[in-house]
Amino acid sequence: MRVNRDNGMLNKDGPTAVILKEKNGKPARLANMELLRCIAMMMIVVLHYLGKGDILADLSQPQLTDYGAAAWILECFCIVAVNVYMLISGYFSRVSSFRLSKLLKLYIQVWLYSVIIGFAAYFLGIYPAEEFSFHYVLTLVLPITMGHYWFMTAYVFMYILMPLCAMAIKYMNRRQMQAAIALLLVFNCLLKSVIPARLEMDGQGYDFMWYLCVFMVAAYIGRFAGGAVVHWLQGIIIYFTGVVLIFVELMALHIVYVKTGSLEHIIKISIEYNHIFPLIAAIGLFMAFLKINIRGRAAAIITKISPYTLGVYLLHENIALRYKWQKWLWADRIDSVGNMLMFTAAAVVVVFIVGIAADVLRERLMRGLHAAFMHLKPYRFIVGRINDVGELFSGDYYGQGHD
Repeated sequence: MRVNRDNGMLNKDGPTAVILKEKNGKPARLANMELLRCIAMMMIVVLHYLGKGDILADLSQPQLTDYGAAAWILECFCIVAVNVYMLISGYFSRVSSFRLSKLLKLYIQVWLYSVIIGFAAYFLGIYPAEEFSFHYVLTLVLPITMGHYWFMTAYVFMYILMPLCAMAIKYMNRRQMQAAIALLLVFNCLLKSVIPARLEMDGQGYDFMWYLCVFMVAAYIGRFAGGAVVHWLQGIIIYFTGVVLIFVELMALHIVYVKTGSLEHIIKISIEYNHIFPLIAAIGLFMAFLKINIRGRAAAIITKISPYTLGVYLLHENIALRYKWQKWLWADRIDSVGNMLMFTAAAVVVVFIVGIAADVLRERLMRGLHAAFMHLKPYRFIVGRINDVGELFSGDYYGQGHD
């Protein structure tokens, strides 16, 4: 990979805060952030295995099984995954221009997974024929607007609005960004974290507004707070502190409900993405990885694998498979802490490897089709117009602003 260092950005806190740009203007991949991306995706698989595999203990019951309680501890460690993934996207978005071609490629990627897997599962008998409906078909063919993959729906709308956000951030100084982030977090995070009631507009972090909050936090870290954590161990301590707080609140609400029968509607509130504790833990883990420097062959392997991690999500979270694969990977055979940990680890490895392999295949297929279609004049014309739109947003439109 050839990198143009003249176009890079370097904060004063050292090499781990560097975001370099390749000659095509795209931000170069940093192995430390790409490793965190892979870990975050594995954590997401853990969450879906434990939750949708019915492994987590029922918190409404007085007695929790040993493996069910242990599963909640693992859940608390992994609940940061989505926020971490959002932080990474927001951090790199500071130096990325909006590209219509990227948006279309992303939409096509989501659409292919949605349609091919969804219909294949139906024809193979994996998805029950009696549940096949017009709504199911609509979900497959319109995955973004139908919320087939909630994360992708939020990401696509965030990406469309990224030029507006970027121009706003460009002209905001430190205090203005602090004020904007504070206001966003008060209404989307802090209120729900302290009020013992379910707020009507609380999307629990499954919406565009929460993505915007985390995006702003990541942009602020990149511009002004890159040196806030001076050692990776400090970030890890913040992460573990957040995890402990998540688990303590979770168990406290469980005890309150068992003894009084109240607060059932918020018993799991501390493991919702837009709660303050998961956000703190996610920021700690993110900052820790900012301070890790990975080089050599390990860095090359990580940066080669990481672009395909989205395929892991799109594969196992397809509507036709999202409640099926857990039983295929032994979720219904768990009866102790030992095999819970063993089966969960094995499931993560299997899903991750299969997902990466599937996306490598998809990417190579799409690259081949693109090369073949480029021989067609109408296709070249369309590609040219798409690139022209992308040029409207090219350049360093984030800027550095003033403190």
